[in-house]
Amino acid sequence: MRTAELRPEDVVLEVGPGLGSLTLGLLPAADRVVAVEIDPRLADLLPRTVGERRPDLADRLTVVTADALRVRELPGPPPTALVANLPYNVAVPVLLHLLELLPTLDRALILVQAEVAERLAAPPGAPAYGVPSVKAAWYGEVRRAGAVGRKVFWPEPNVDSGLVALVRRPPPAGDRRATFAVVDAAFAMRRKSLRAALARWAGSPAAAEARLRAAGIDPALRGEQLSVTDFARLAATDPVER
Repeated sequence: MRTAELRPEDVVLEVGPGLGSLTLGLLPAADRVVAVEIDPRLADLLPRTVGERRPDLADRLTVVTADALRVRELPGPPPTALVANLPYNVAVPVLLHLLELLPTLDRALILVQAEVAERLAAPPGAPAYGVPSVKAAWYGEVRRAGAVGRKVFWPEPNVDSGLVALVRRPPPAGDRRATFAVVDAAFAMRRKSLRAALARWAGSPAAAEARLRAAGIDPALRGEQLSVTDFARLAATDPVER
């Protein structure tokens, strides 16, 4: 809980609470916990578990039975912090979806597969830097917040885990969808220069080079060398007429 830096007035969003071990730790530290659980059986059990273990805090819990990737709204006050052991196979899409859906989320602390943690927190130029790194950086400052060994889980998984912390900041100037489209195109062929990798996005290699130069970016660079601000600036350039 110390790593999450929760405040007494926080409304915490938890995804995938399962049997409620994290939920029971969050309830004393926050004003309210909204737990999104896709499994109806677990969603039904969670209020009972809290009622048995911490009846004094039961009124702080709201359970939403839903797929976090498909949530469009949540009941009650808007969440201010995301604290969750995210399902490893959908961790990045869930994180990005919730950050876009809920602008009131100003902090996040998530437990993910160690490899995913490395990708999310990687800076430009690092071997792990890629699409998750750039898209997460659109929303805030991302850092590794610790490693978690597999032996703390039961049953023990066959992968190591890592904590990732995000503190929201204003996004770069530009359009998010347009910027993400450039990011996807640049990393689809990450071994190629941006002039080649962005040829389809821009309409041709020459058009890609023109837009890169308009953004002040060397066409010979590769996608992993650009920051999220660079990508936003590139996305904002005018299309080249054929």
